Amino acid sequence: MVIRLTSTKQSVVENGIKVLVHGPAGAGKTVLCGTTGEPTVIISAEAGLLSLRGKDIPVIEVKNVEDVHEAYKFLTEAVEAAQFRWVCLDSISEIAEVCLAAEKKGAKDPRQAYGALAERMGELVRAFRDLPGRNVYFSCKQERTKDEQTGAMLYYPSLPGNTLKQGIGYFFDEVFCLRVERDPDGNPYRTLQTARDFNYEAKDRSGALDMFEPPDLAHIHAKISKTL
Repeated sequence: MVIRLTSTKQSVVENGIKVLVHGPAGAGKTVLCGTTGEPTVIISAEAGLLSLRGKDIPVIEVKNVEDVHEAYKFLTEAVEAAQFRWVCLDSISEIAEVCLAAEKKGAKDPRQAYGALAERMGELVRAFRDLPGRNVYFSCKQERTKDEQTGAMLYYPSLPGNTLKQGIGYFFDEVFCLRVERDPDGNPYRTLQTARDFNYEAKDRSGALDMFEPPDLAHIHAKISKTL
C-alpha cells in the first residue's frame, strides 16, 4: 500500500474553494457567477440568466437528472473542460426540484421520493464539491421562518425535503448569505454575510473573512488563498 502524504495547505491549493450562497430571489446570486475573474462555466437549472447578459460565460443547461450527470462527465473527462477554473451551479435548489420530480415518478409513496432525493442530491453535491483543481460555487434559494421562542426571523438555505434542507450546510466549509441592505441614504447595496448571527445562517471555516464581504467571488478566493 502506497500512502500519499499531503498537507492541509496543499490540499486546499489542489482542490480549490467550495462555496454555498443562499439569498432571496433577485438578490443577485446568479450575478455572482460573473465575479470569478477566471474562466468559468455555469451549470444552470434556471431560465434567468438575463442578469449576466453583459458577460460571455459558457453555460450548460440542465433539464433533468441525466443532464446533470452529463455535465459532471463533461467536466471530468472532456479536454476542453480543463480550461474552467470555476464551476457554478445555479441553483442547487432548482436541481433538487428536478431530481425530486424524477423520484416522484417512480415512487408509490411521496415520502419515499424525499428519502431518495436526499440520497441522490447528497451524492451530486459531493461529486461537484470534490471536483479536483476547481473552485465551485453553489447558489441556493433562501427560506425564512419565525423562531417561536424569540420571535426572530431565521434565514437559511432552502431545498425540498427536511433531511436535505437541514443537512446541506454540513457539506461546505464556506456558507454565505447574500443580503440586500440600504445605506443611510436609502440606497440599496449587496453584501455577503460570512458568519452566523441570530437571524442568518452562515459560516467561514477559513477564518480569513470579515463578517461582511463584497459580493465578489474573486475577492473571496483571493482573501482565503492569501492565508494559505
